[in-house]
Amino acid sequence: MILQRRNRILRANPAIRAMVAENVLQPADFIAPLFIDEGENVAFEIPSMQGYFRRSIDGTITEVKELWAMGIKSVLIFIKAPDELKDNTGKEAWNPDGLMQRAVKAIKNAVPGMVVMTDVALDPYSSYGHDGIVENAEIINDGTVEALVKMSLSHAEAGADFVAPSDMMDGRIGAIRNAFEQHGYTRTGIMAYSAKYASCFYGPFRDALDSAPGFGDKKTYQMDYANRIEAIKETQLDIEEGADIVMVKPAMAYLDIIREIKNSVTVPVSAYHVSGEYAMIKAAAKMGWLNEEKAIIESLTSIKRAGADLIATYFAKDAVRILQG
Repeated sequence: MILQRRNRILRANPAIRAMVAENVLQPADFIAPLFIDEGENVAFEIPSMQGYFRRSIDGTITEVKELWAMGIKSVLIFIKAPDELKDNTGKEAWNPDGLMQRAVKAIKNAVPGMVVMTDVALDPYSSYGHDGIVENAEIINDGTVEALVKMSLSHAEAGADFVAPSDMMDGRIGAIRNAFEQHGYTRTGIMAYSAKYASCFYGPFRDALDSAPGFGDKKTYQMDYANRIEAIKETQLDIEEGADIVMVKPAMAYLDIIREIKNSVTVPVSAYHVSGEYAMIKAAAKMGWLNEEKAIIESLTSIKRAGADLIATYFAKDAVRILQG
């Protein structure tokens, strides 16, 4: 058999495959989400996220130092607010002595080079578990944006490198950017959750922070998973309003959306490999149905191949260990 081209030549051995690989994962690709709780020496394993913990600030600092030593340059932090601090205004979210604000300061003091990103949404602080203020069983937009601006300013003051609005309220990116400019926070970035879908894959995350909605669902503000063009529209609008990085969430069930957005914008694109996607791999591996390490690397590579420049993933440490092993 005479062939002019034999494509298998470039797959012949590991060295050749590595040499011609189109996408290569590296530690700097990853954003490590961290869950933070009050107290000292707290390390609560999240039941639906095997091997992942909600830690107090002291334990979080140890974790951040380990991440930095591994080459992971960014963390995205979430806090669990005590029930007694939750209400329908979310005012604890901009308390200068709140858990988020103290956590940001502690991380930046311990590892100044670490890029600290902060979650901006009201659900951890809401007595209703929604991402916004509730009036007459409706999540209001403009009043919520005012609260998100206060929250973002408090994070910037604490030293956050990026705020990450995850609420999907209309106009919040522009409002936050304008507030940053007016208050002199011209070096604080915005990573916008631009295409955040109303997904069933968030369940374990809500378990981690006790932030499930107390009524209804989040479909009036998070996106319909049937839609593609809407994601491009939302993302382009966020960029016009001042977003520095845009995000697609979830990741693996939305690889087509990641690629569509990557092809449509010139800012960095991030993707969130969410808690349900993490939990599925963990559960299947525990049952012996797949190889966990191979599933981790293949999944993360698929997200990068789709176009993600950055990947927020609970597998960040595991992935680096596998890649460096």
